[in-house]
Amino acid sequence: MRGPVGLSSEIFLETDRLLLRRFTEDDVENLVELDSDPEVMRFINGGRPTSPQEIESDFLPAFLDYYERFAGYGFWAAIEKSTGQFVGWFHFRPAKDAAPGEVELGYRLRKAAWRKGYATE
Repeated sequence: MRGPVGLSSEIFLETDRLLLRRFTEDDVENLVELDSDPEVMRFINGGRPTSPQEIESDFLPAFLDYYERFAGYGFWAAIEKSTGQFVGWFHFRPAKDAAPGEVELGYRLRKAAWRKGYATE
């Protein structure tokens, strides 16, 4: 599992325990590992892993494109400050059919990061 990559200008948000940074093309392995856990994927698609090909050709390019299309919105890699480890992702994006300026928060975290209060932090 990879730690922080090129964090200097890529940090979107910092909390007490997490850094949220832009995804890079080097995050394929992190996303494959995250989406390979049946428990992480249980409520998303019944526990089926996302293929490495889908992540590399569909998901990661969509994440990267978001930064260009929507300033201040996007999908952000969550890095645990104490270990430098990738623990998942958060997204901030316009909510579907919502009033202008209303933002949707979503996240997907590795099982090891569950029940640590990261989602509410």
